[in-house]
Amino acid sequence: MSSSRSRRRTARALVTGGATAALVGGTLLAPGAAQAGGSGIFAPPDKIVIEIATVNGSGCPAGTAAVAVAPDNTAFTVTYSQYLAQVGVGSKPTDFRKNCQLNLIVHVPHGFTYAVASADYRGYAHLEHGAWATQKASYYFQGSPDTAARQHPFRGPYDNNWQVTDETDWGQLVWAPCGVKRNFNINTELRVSGGTSDTARTNSFIAMDSTDGDIRTVYRLAWKECPGR
Repeated sequence: MSSSRSRRRTARALVTGGATAALVGGTLLAPGAAQAGGSGIFAPPDKIVIEIATVNGSGCPAGTAAVAVAPDNTAFTVTYSQYLAQVGVGSKPTDFRKNCQLNLIVHVPHGFTYAVASADYRGYAHLEHGAWATQKASYYFQGSPDTAARQHPFRGPYDNNWQVTDETDWGQLVWAPCGVKRNFNINTELRVSGGTSDTARTNSFIAMDSTDGDIRTVYRLAWKECPGR
């Protein structure tokens, strides 16, 4: 079975309620990556501990999200069990928009700070002619006015995998405050509209899904030393 067919089967299962796909998000800093901003810092030498403070949203009901930190301390994976927005046949009025806000407690080794440099999202969408969908994401630290936000539109007819990337230039990165513990928030959203399509006879949806039911969102972290370290 092709990758496209496998993804479509997984997304269709979510629409019909026949199964739940696992949605996965992660963060990493690739070994051997180019030096960012000349800092020469790829990752802090000590352990990173990440905890979920709160999880809110229609795309991640209570008990459907968990965080695991990679053994090399350069990544974390957020695992979900449902995330799909739809309109038309088989949907409820509130299904057109799904979101998930993760409030994370990140324990960073002393003397270091971090920022999200880029994020890769992928999934599957089926949009009838005249329908459209949007994927959005924002990243910010608790108590900070600085927010990094991106959105990506999709328009029907569309029946395929999708993948988008949010990238931020080094000079525009939103860094965690040095010496202060601030929770990190990741807020994502999937939204779909029937537009001019016939929602009485058709169904349009967007889901974060991939082959074998794994949904992976990769957040790449940039690191630097705090001043005076």
